[in-house]
Amino acid sequence: MEHEGRRLLVTGGAGFIGRNFVEEVLGSDATARVLVLDKLTYAGNPANVEAFRQDPRFEFVKGDICDTDLVGELLGRGFDVVVNFAAETHVDRSIGDPGSFVKTDVYGTYVLLEAVKKNPGCRFLQVSTDEVYGEVLGDPVTEDAPLMPRNPYSASKAGADRLAYSYWTTYEVPVCITRCSNNYGPYQYPEKLIPLFATNAIQKREMPVYGSGKNVRDWIHVSDHARALHSLVECDCFDGEVYNVAGQNEKSVLEIADHILSSLGMSTDQLTFVKDRPGHDRRYAINDEKLRRKTGWRPEVAFADGIRDTVAWYQDHAAWWEPIKSGEFWDYYSRNYGI
Repeated sequence: MEHEGRRLLVTGGAGFIGRNFVEEVLGSDATARVLVLDKLTYAGNPANVEAFRQDPRFEFVKGDICDTDLVGELLGRGFDVVVNFAAETHVDRSIGDPGSFVKTDVYGTYVLLEAVKKNPGCRFLQVSTDEVYGEVLGDPVTEDAPLMPRNPYSASKAGADRLAYSYWTTYEVPVCITRCSNNYGPYQYPEKLIPLFATNAIQKREMPVYGSGKNVRDWIHVSDHARALHSLVECDCFDGEVYNVAGQNEKSVLEIADHILSSLGMSTDQLTFVKDRPGHDRRYAINDEKLRRKTGWRPEVAFADGIRDTVAWYQDHAAWWEPIKSGEFWDYYSRNYGI
C-alpha cells in the first residue's frame, strides 16, 4: 500500500515565501499533500501557484484566515500541520494602516490556533520575523532576547508570535515559531527592497533610498528559508520552541543597490535619496545556532550568487511583475517615497 505522507495546510501560500515553501515541500517529498489557503490580496498572486495546478497533491482555496467558518471547515478535513505565512508584511504600509495588520496578523493567527486546538493531532508552525527583536546594534541576538518591535508590522508579528506560544503553554497545542531575517529571491512582490530596486533599474527608473542608505539587514535566499521550515516540520519540532533562521549576509541598503546595479552593468546614477521613514531600525541581526544544532540545516545559497540569479529572474520574468507595477502600485509608491 502506498505510504500516506504529510498533509499540510499552507496559509498565504500564494505569496512570496509561502509559494517557495510549497515548491520545496512538493519537490522534495513525493508523498506530501498541500492545500494553500490565500485571500489573494494585492501581494498574493494566483500566477505564483500556477506551476502546481496540475499536481494532484496540490489544492488551492481562496479565502481569509479571519473567516472562522472556512478555517474550521478546512481543518476538519484532517491536516498534520498548519504553516502560517498569511500576514500583512510591509513595514511602510503598516505605518499608514496599522489596523489591517493587527486584524490579519494577530486575529487571523488566533482563528487558526483555535481551529488547530479543536483538531487533535494537528500542529502549528508560526512564521514570524527577526523584526520582533527590534533594533540590534550589538551581537546577533538569540531566541531568548527581549521582543522590542518598533513599528506596527513587527508589533503585530510579535503579538501573533506570543499568541502561538500561549496556545502551547495554556492548551498544549503543538506549536513551533520561527523568526527569519530578510528574504530575497523569485516571486517577491516588487514593493520590497530587492525586487523594487531590480525592477526599477531594469525600467531605468529611480531607486529610492531612505535616509543615508546605511541601514543594515541580514539577507537569506528564500529557498534556504523554505528548507529550514521544512526541516522543522520533518523533525516534529512542535514543543513551543522558537528558532531563528539567518542567512549571515549583513548588507546595507547601499550595498544591496550596488550588487543589483553591478549585476545589470549600471551606475549609481539611478539612486535617489528620500526622507527616512519613521522609526527606521538601523540593524537587525540574529543568531541561528539553535536551529543548526536541532536540524543540521545550513544555508546553501551564497549571497553573490543568489542576488545575481534573482536579478536575472526579474529580467527574464517581466511578464510577471510588469502588470503588478501599475495603477495602485504607483499611487502608493508616490505617496510613500514622495517622488
